[in-house]
Amino acid sequence: MYISRKIETPVQRISQTFPVLMVTGPRQSGKTTVLKHLSEAGRKYVTLDDPSDRLFAKTEPSAFLERYSPPVTIDEIQYAPEILPYIKIHVDKHKTNGAFWLTGSQMFHMMKNVSESLAGRVGIVNLFGLSNSEITGTLFDSFTTEQNFLMKRLDSARRMTLPEVFERIHLGGMPRVYEQQGLDLDEYYSSYTQTYLSRDVRELTQVADELAFYRFLCIAAARTGTLVNYEALAKETEISAPTAKQWLSVLVSSGVVTLIEPYHNRALKRVVKAPRMYFLDTGLAAHLTKWQNAAVLENGAMAGAFFETYVVSEIYKGFAHMGKRPPLYYYRDSNTKEIDLIIWQDGALFPIEIKKSANPTGATKHFTVLKPVADDANFDNMNRQLKMEIGPGCVICLANDLRPIDKKNWCVPVWLI
Repeated sequence: MYISRKIETPVQRISQTFPVLMVTGPRQSGKTTVLKHLSEAGRKYVTLDDPSDRLFAKTEPSAFLERYSPPVTIDEIQYAPEILPYIKIHVDKHKTNGAFWLTGSQMFHMMKNVSESLAGRVGIVNLFGLSNSEITGTLFDSFTTEQNFLMKRLDSARRMTLPEVFERIHLGGMPRVYEQQGLDLDEYYSSYTQTYLSRDVRELTQVADELAFYRFLCIAAARTGTLVNYEALAKETEISAPTAKQWLSVLVSSGVVTLIEPYHNRALKRVVKAPRMYFLDTGLAAHLTKWQNAAVLENGAMAGAFFETYVVSEIYKGFAHMGKRPPLYYYRDSNTKEIDLIIWQDGALFPIEIKKSANPTGATKHFTVLKPVADDANFDNMNRQLKMEIGPGCVICLANDLRPIDKKNWCVPVWLI
């Protein structure tokens, strides 16, 4: 059963624009499935997961491209970066858009080679696990807090109860979980983690202590939705702070974790500078933190953190799967005034609070901290471009319907994102 993905349109657009299309993202997020679904007749396919084809590509790259001449899809390109210069030579000679479709599970190992070898010739998109709108078939565009957009979504959104929301959170977004009925979640995520450690981590980043890295992965999952603290991560894992920083960068670059940076503006004072860390698949995070079912998670100590992680990951995937870089930030100052999420686009800031509550009260009180960025008095002529508008805001929560909080802010049920 194929599940339609929002990324299909960007993939086709990029393929018509660039000689090389690169689809990156975490393991088992559906990259190969999407490209096979979109492949035209006559496009060859080869995976470098196969040891013999990998050796062929690494030792005889020119002959490899003769055997697998374009149009071709090459899976797991990071295992044989030796062929990238030969791809460059081919596209420079033939100048055919869509000639090469490449995929890779390890952005950290691959992107430097791609950028150096194929600069100006490659269009890159990131594919993560299924979003809720992909699972339900609504295929929403990227999220915005604009009233007209939210009202329009109501027509097709599928309403969800609290247990259904946490069932979705506990399942996560890996396509196989939804394609294979009756899948044992614990077995699946155990196998996924083992594959990730043995292939992506050990083989491509030379992490010497695989057990310590697994412990670090579990500790990071328990800290999803919190400010990054390398010292604390290092202490709990019994590694050095520089190693903790390096290992977290591995999780980020392989699409397991994203870091949401704080929003800075010269008009704002005493802003916290540490990024916030979120797992991009709540099912994997739930497995690593040993939550056995959705009901226990819903009533557990980490319910709020998982709810926030789910909301952030859904909004993040909504932008990424349209081929956009997610314009997401957060705000926190030394007075602990905080805004969970800010969408910064089109010269405006759109503040978002996230609350695991059906009737959140006072959730928008800190939105006023952004007022200085819209005040002309805070910017001279040299810095006028830093002035921002403050767009409508919202509180994403467990409400059963969309409703206004005041003239500018809305209460948004989580199933509407």
